[in-house]
Amino acid sequence: MSAPTLILASASPRRRELLARLGIEPARVVHADVDETPLTGELPRDYALRVAREKARAAADPAAHVLAGDTVVAVGRRILPKAEDEATARRCLELLSGRRHRVMSAVALLAPDGSLRERLNETQVRFKRLSNDEIRAYLAGGEWHGKAGGYAIQGSAEGLIAWIGGSHSGVVGLPLFETRALLKAAGFAIG
Repeated sequence: MSAPTLILASASPRRRELLARLGIEPARVVHADVDETPLTGELPRDYALRVAREKARAAADPAAHVLAGDTVVAVGRRILPKAEDEATARRCLELLSGRRHRVMSAVALLAPDGSLRERLNETQVRFKRLSNDEIRAYLAGGEWHGKAGGYAIQGSAEGLIAWIGGSHSGVVGLPLFETRALLKAAGFAIG
């Protein structure tokens, strides 16, 4: 019996790097182009799981497993956007300053037969109270671009985070504990 084949449905280099920590190199990496607009009244947890499922299905292949993920930064029931401009990133950082928020990272694994397994990790993160100078300096570095909630924990923002309770890899974009469990259950060889 041959080892299963894996497609990573993500254009994120961080997800590929995290997957490599498990000793897994995908056979292919594809960008799963799905509409990531939250549905009216959709809760952050439901949103993250739905988008991960949709990305996996968008990259479906009858000869391979497809792994997809989605990461959401939420304050209460409010889903923060992926910052595509500096003004959005600033608003996110001002909102997150000095307070705790949740990062939900969903992972979905679609099998060649169409069956789907999924897991969700929720991590609590608290930024220190950020001064205007700290926000300005962080924004000047550009790490925020395209990042949920306007920050990248794997970069200089890590020095602004006072506390984290949960999965660091989940905040980066792929919760390794949950991903490992899904891949092992599907027959992937992981040490």
